[in-house]
Amino acid sequence: MTSGNSFLPIIALLPFLGALVPGVMVRAGRTACASFTALPTALALVMLGLLAPQVMQGEVIETRIEWLPQLGLSVSFFLDGLGLMFAGMILGMGLLITLYARFYLSADDPMGQFYTYLLLFQGAMLGIVISDNILLLLIFWELTSLTSFLLIGYWKHLPEGRQGARMALAVTGAGGLAMIGGMLILGNIVGSYELTDILQQGEAIRASEWYIPALILILIGAFAKSAQFPFHFWLPHAMAAPTPVSAYLHSATMVKAGVFLMARMWPVLAGTEAWFYIVATTGLITMVLGAVIALFKDDLKALLAYSTVSHLGLLTMLLGFGTKMAAAAAVFHVLNHLTFKAALFMTAGIVDHEAHTRDIKRLGGLARLMPVTAALGTITALSMAGIPLLNGFLSKELMLEEAAHTVWAGSHYAVPVLATLGAVLSVAYSFRFIAHVFLGPVRDDYPSKPHDPPLGMWASPALLAMLVIVIGIFPAAVAGPLVNVAAGAVTGESLNVYLKLWHGITPALFMSIIAVAGGFVLLALHRPLDRVWQAAPRPEAKAIFDGLVNGLTAVSDRVSSGLHNGAISRYLAIFIAATVAMGYIAWSGGGLGAPTREMLPVPAVVAVGWVLLAVAVASMVGLHRQRFQALVVIGIIGLMVSGGFIYLSAPDLALTQISVETVTIMLLLLALHFLPKETPCESSPARRARDGAIAVTAGVGVAMLTFAFLLRDVSVISDFHLANSYTGGGGTNVVNVILVDFRGYDTYGEIIVLGIAGLTIFALMEALLDGPAARRLRNSDYSNDRSRDRHPLMMVVATRAMMPIAVMVGIYIFLRGHNQPGGGFIAGLVISIALLMQYMASGFAWAQARQKIEYHTMIGLGAVIAGLTGAGAWLAGKPFLTSAYGYFDLPGIKKFGLGSAFLFDLGVFLTVLGAVMLMLYSLSRIARFAGETVNVEPMDYDPSRRVEAAQAEGG
Repeated sequence: MTSGNSFLPIIALLPFLGALVPGVMVRAGRTACASFTALPTALALVMLGLLAPQVMQGEVIETRIEWLPQLGLSVSFFLDGLGLMFAGMILGMGLLITLYARFYLSADDPMGQFYTYLLLFQGAMLGIVISDNILLLLIFWELTSLTSFLLIGYWKHLPEGRQGARMALAVTGAGGLAMIGGMLILGNIVGSYELTDILQQGEAIRASEWYIPALILILIGAFAKSAQFPFHFWLPHAMAAPTPVSAYLHSATMVKAGVFLMARMWPVLAGTEAWFYIVATTGLITMVLGAVIALFKDDLKALLAYSTVSHLGLLTMLLGFGTKMAAAAAVFHVLNHLTFKAALFMTAGIVDHEAHTRDIKRLGGLARLMPVTAALGTITALSMAGIPLLNGFLSKELMLEEAAHTVWAGSHYAVPVLATLGAVLSVAYSFRFIAHVFLGPVRDDYPSKPHDPPLGMWASPALLAMLVIVIGIFPAAVAGPLVNVAAGAVTGESLNVYLKLWHGITPALFMSIIAVAGGFVLLALHRPLDRVWQAAPRPEAKAIFDGLVNGLTAVSDRVSSGLHNGAISRYLAIFIAATVAMGYIAWSGGGLGAPTREMLPVPAVVAVGWVLLAVAVASMVGLHRQRFQALVVIGIIGLMVSGGFIYLSAPDLALTQISVETVTIMLLLLALHFLPKETPCESSPARRARDGAIAVTAGVGVAMLTFAFLLRDVSVISDFHLANSYTGGGGTNVVNVILVDFRGYDTYGEIIVLGIAGLTIFALMEALLDGPAARRLRNSDYSNDRSRDRHPLMMVVATRAMMPIAVMVGIYIFLRGHNQPGGGFIAGLVISIALLMQYMASGFAWAQARQKIEYHTMIGLGAVIAGLTGAGAWLAGKPFLTSAYGYFDLPGIKKFGLGSAFLFDLGVFLTVLGAVMLMLYSLSRIARFAGETVNVEPMDYDPSRRVEAAQAEGG
């Protein structure tokens, strides 16, 4: 096993980086756009080729970048034989599809958008096959669903394209959710989320009681992605996508993701009866069902889609057999299916592109008009049928050989007979593809005159057809080494699968002869059989799917309309009731131990304070409709809580509580000026009783929970903070060090939210003053509420005297915060209060005229300073917001400590100050809009002006 730096992260990243280019390069022309799309794919393929020799020698290349190791999250990749084969298929086919799409897409199709989607999908697929961490694999897995949705729905003007995209996303996305559960179970069983660790624990996983749930959930995800019964119906409807999408997604990549997952998990999940009966049976049913439907499809792409479903069933069946040779046969057929099926899809696209139809009944005789296309289609269709000297024959023989020796439920004939039937049907629809499209007389009613396309369009299928022949004739030399190393990665041990044309006279040979002969017979009888098929009643998977979706939508609508009716009281009632119910269940579970502490004596002052606090809260409930009185009571409650913090030796919390209460009460007082004095009674007595019962129950529950915790010793993190506050954060005020260092990221998120709140209030006021509410404000008369001395002399003088003192106190609190109670948050609130008092004393216009910095700018500057301070730790190789501190001597100043947390606190200070003042500014705009007078003097009645006026009159 090789570890360390490698190309793997770059290989995974290149397609995503390349996706940024096509949208720009399309302006330089279609060829330039295609060339720059192929560049990142080619670079990734070259890097993969450089790693290939090590992998072919049996090594496993690993790369790991730790992210959150405590949670098992790491960006880790590994490359073994299976990953090498699939990554090569993804990148190699990506190059061929890029070339093919350059000539297939019309001038009206947004090519840059197509190539962007293609590269995003390619990156997601690469991530799946080389991811080591299963959580990372799950992310890439869901990305394939999202990007395939964009590709399948690329032709947005086609309703069937949009519907196919939605169906694919719904089915594969739902399967992905199930798979997430299964993968997490595996990680829990093993104790690691690294695939390389999980793959070593096969016996432990199979012996676990969680094996069956994990197996079922993972298989649901794999079956949904690889279109296995009963999830097979989405793939044919995805054929509404452009042919390059069908050729890439549905032959080489997306539909093979489920097969890859089953192959990847084969060492730990296979080898049990559950695996055999679920996987092998599902694959066998899918193989036969898909082949039957394919035989009677008249749309070329539909025929190929259902044949893909059938061959995916074949692969699933082989993996389900659980034997090493069956797994090797599956690996070989993955490679062979890629070559002939991708070429067939591109051939069908050429026919549609030139003849303007995919309807087989409107085609025929194209071999004379399109000889190159006919040759490519015939070669690859014969390979799909399993005709000798072509690669499809070799993997079909291996499949039949394994089926011939497989016993199902005690029967030695069930699997061989059904596998032979699937092969017969495969030969039949392959021969039909050749005979009904290319053979026969030339018609005179083609929608458009068919002819061979330019080289750029048939070059890609020609290369694949060449591989079909070369692998078919020289399998051991061309494909043998890769198949062996990939099969070894699947089975977990070295294999030597000898691929050859002649295996002797075996049961598989006779089964193959029956298949070819039976296929000819079915082709000859196709017309009468088709009439029977069309007349026979049969369930339509799409109709069932649509009915299920519509039913679920109707139920969801009824539930949502019942729960989400726009009333916040209902939301709160449901949330709190559910929380109380879950709390009761946990409480009654018996997990609570006996108390380990004695209850402390309650001083009389504390008891009185508690009773007064309860009375205040009850008063709040009784007075909540009288808005002003309720606001006064809220302020009293806040001050009493602050007193409790002081009693419990929490001065930081007390300062914060008092500051927040003061600011919010002042802002709410301004807001109440524009609201009715009383809140109307809108709830019925029964609803109020219900809400009261829920509230009391929740309150009692929280009180009981708190009381229970206070009487028991519990593990807390405070000991760590106390021990490391000074040595780790450079401060003795543990609360402040927690805010700016240990939990600095939380604080950063909080100030961002606070800044957003201020900006949101400003934006809401912009909308409010431009809507119907603006007319009501203009028509309102607040003159009766206005005092003639709204800016009194005493208040102006007092606030002017308070201003420098408050600013000094704010600065002092800010500077001492790292070692004594204080900090940027409290300082910002203190100075906000000082500024609010200036606005209240002399009016908004007078104070605003003296503002030097925009509040929007202040919020942004604070957030940027805090963010850059946190990011600065990266320069020292430390995690985000890790503090750096030191001690300094300045002349005339005592030795002092200074840390980077100072700058972070400065960002907090600026954001808090800007947000509060922006809220004030927003409320003041309502007042001015409603006709509030705009003052230009600091007070309404200035005594000095009166003296000056009297002296002027006396003079």
